Amino acid sequence: MTSIRSASIWYDRGVQLVKHFDGAASVMLRLILAPVLIAAGWEKITGDNWFHHQMDAFPFPFNVLPADISWFFAAWTEFLGGIALLLGLATRLIAIPLAVTMFVAAYAVHLDNGWPAIAPSNPPAVCVPSSEAHAASNVFQRYIKCYNVNQRTIEASKRLSRARDILREHGNYGYLNGSGSLVKLNSGIEFAATYFTMLIALLIIGGGRYLSLDYYLGRWLRPGRTAAER
Repeated sequence: MTSIRSASIWYDRGVQLVKHFDGAASVMLRLILAPVLIAAGWEKITGDNWFHHQMDAFPFPFNVLPADISWFFAAWTEFLGGIALLLGLATRLIAIPLAVTMFVAAYAVHLDNGWPAIAPSNPPAVCVPSSEAHAASNVFQRYIKCYNVNQRTIEASKRLSRARDILREHGNYGYLNGSGSLVKLNSGIEFAATYFTMLIALLIIGGGRYLSLDYYLGRWLRPGRTAAER
């Protein structure tokens, strides 16, 4: 019993030590998200407003808003929100509208394409409904091997195979394939869903200790609060 208590004490001490670095999780999430959001927002600000052609696909209430308002909201939320995340400023607050933009993007733009952002180059035979391997497999086997495969990605793999044949015949395929295998974009919800999940995590954990403006603003505005309460 004494050894168990001693181990528990050392464990608690270790947890208290690790808590001083809890801001590292937040800053890693923020450093991944910020460049993506800033670039996406800036591209919308300086590029074409394609919202006019996408409005019917938006979930309520965004499908009833004027396209210019939706564009303005998405563009400036991503751009300014990305900067705020980079600084760790108002992290929890800014995570909410950013998560909304990711949800709308996943629902309106990417949902019909399935999960994968990049189509699998060579989907297993078990994932092709007309194959013998598919008929001989069970539900669990198909789930393990085909969670990121659908009819769209199967078709994409065929087109990619045809493109590779053309490049082998008429191009320098070794050079073209040298820095990484050629792939075909599927534009599924994978990236938007991942960013949405990361933003929900930031909504819960905040900007983090030591490595965000939120932490120092909290110390200045509420000096009596503990670090855990901030």
